[in-house]
Amino acid sequence: MQHEQNEVTKSELLVVTGLSGAGKSVVIQVLEDLGYFCVDNLPPILLHKFVELMDQGNPSLQKVAIGVDLRGKDFFQSLIQEIDLVLSRKNVIVDVMFVDANDEKLVSRYKETRRAHPLAAENNGTLIDSIQEERNLLSDVRSLANFTIDTTALSPKELKRRIEARFGSENEELFSIYVTSFGFKHGPQMDADLLFDVRFLPNPYYIEALRPMTGLDDEVYKYVMKWKETTIFYEKLLDLLKFMIPGYKKEGKAQLVIAIGCTGGQHRSVALAQRLSEDLKEIYDYNVYAHHRDAEIESGERNGTT
Repeated sequence: MQHEQNEVTKSELLVVTGLSGAGKSVVIQVLEDLGYFCVDNLPPILLHKFVELMDQGNPSLQKVAIGVDLRGKDFFQSLIQEIDLVLSRKNVIVDVMFVDANDEKLVSRYKETRRAHPLAAENNGTLIDSIQEERNLLSDVRSLANFTIDTTALSPKELKRRIEARFGSENEELFSIYVTSFGFKHGPQMDADLLFDVRFLPNPYYIEALRPMTGLDDEVYKYVMKWKETTIFYEKLLDLLKFMIPGYKKEGKAQLVIAIGCTGGQHRSVALAQRLSEDLKEIYDYNVYAHHRDAEIESGERNGTT
């Protein structure tokens, strides 16, 4: 009986870290709105002390999110050691979220805000060098994360929806699937759990009338789907995912990111990702979301998240 009671009263700690400018502040704000007790820029050496407070059973500390980043430069090197310490606690469930974005997007965001990067002084103010150094410093921490989110193509509103879908109380126990399309020439989908390359399929780009459209347009969708190669590939893909998805759920994974890539991320990958998301919604009673990362880059249209 005592064991069951302890299971019910376990506290939850989410450590939020990642690249400066990737959106950690937005994540912390959304988590606070969802009822988490949030602390931003906590020095890592205080992490285990905070967990000791959670161990005391304070009701207001049942769900805690702590933002940790390179603003506490001298303390940051101890982060992995401190995470290892708190992971060993028996009465606190510890998760690590890593928030990422590609270099081009980070540079753009810093130019928009005109803020200095936390490592700017060490790199003579050179922004791209600061970002690359930060990536190197965070590489070990990123490997610890069990929830990684790439905000390159996400607006603050879309990022908020993604966090609410994963951590909102009404969906807390519900497995979430994110089906994304992307273009390899814009870089691979960094947070993908499963990545599929469909550049072997016939390309609508070479049909002049279809070139400005996306895979969300009926003409392009029908062109992509009419080929025997597409039919065989899609049937095998869906069969594979129907085998794998229950296994991910059984192993306790809370979300699965399935990325489908073509050359530009406008036609083939969009059509297949959209079809896959719709079919998975029919098959499973999970949260299923479609996001087309690069379709707007090529077509000039905003397709966003559905």
